[in-house]
Order: sequence, then C-alpha cells, then structure tokens
Amino acid sequence: MDAFTFPVQVRWSDLDPNFHLRHSVYYDWGAMCRVAYLEKEGLSWKRMVELQIGPIIFREECIFRREIRPGDPVTINLKLLKAKRDFSRFTIQHEIMKNPETVSAILTVDIAWMNGVTRKLAVLPSAEVEKFKTGPFAENFEWVD
Repeated sequence: MDAFTFPVQVRWSDLDPNFHLRHSVYYDWGAMCRVAYLEKEGLSWKRMVELQIGPIIFREECIFRREIRPGDPVTINLKLLKAKRDFSRFTIQHEIMKNPETVSAILTVDIAWMNGVTRKLAVLPSAEVEKFKTGPFAENFEWVD
C-alpha cells in the first residue's frame, strides 16, 4: 500500500508572528492524520472504547525543512517505519508536503497501545493487528523483535 495521505488547510490560527506555521501545528496535523488512518482501517474511537484500548506516544520528533505559509497547498502522509510483529509498538513517519513536491517537515512518532482500564501497555486483538500488516510501509521499513 502506498502512503496514506491526508489533506490539511492552513488556518489563520495556525500562524505565528512571522506569518508561517507555528511549530505545534505540525504535531497536531500528525495526530489528525493518524486518527484518520485508524478510522479508515476500522479502528475508530468507538471501536477503541469497545476494546478499552488506545494509542500512546513515547516519542514525537519533527525535523523542519521548509516553512509553510498561508495559501500553501499542504498534505501530510503516513507510513509505517518499524514495528513489532504484533504491532504492540510501532513507529510512524509523516512527511508534511507543500506544493506537492516540497517536503516541509518530517514527523516521526513512536507509539504503543495502552489498556484504558489497567493503564498498562496492551496488544490489539489479532483481527485489528491484521489490518496493520498491509501497510503502508516505508521503503526502509523494518520489523523489530
């Protein structure tokens, strides 16, 4: 599967005093893209509540390359960079693109699942894990054991 791509729009409230995108907006867009991807794969908020499980972030890092300004067409994509075979822990990489060909930022996120009742790390049921096994995988994807 190719990268999951999500269009975003620069809003006035996303800008800083220098009239380009505030740094925290990149992280917000990453979260929006991940939630849209989970939704597409059938792991909606409702389903996560039923399973009493949700994603948690261990690390989130953004490398800023080119500024984004009002009116720039922007998309963010999602690819799996590495994962345990049971997807109990995995890493997602987002590329935030402006003017389809310009990488504005690369956002990397290490994620795990947490049981909402026990507040301990958890594993998704096998039916949900199977959905992740189709990707989208980065070219340099690796399994971590």
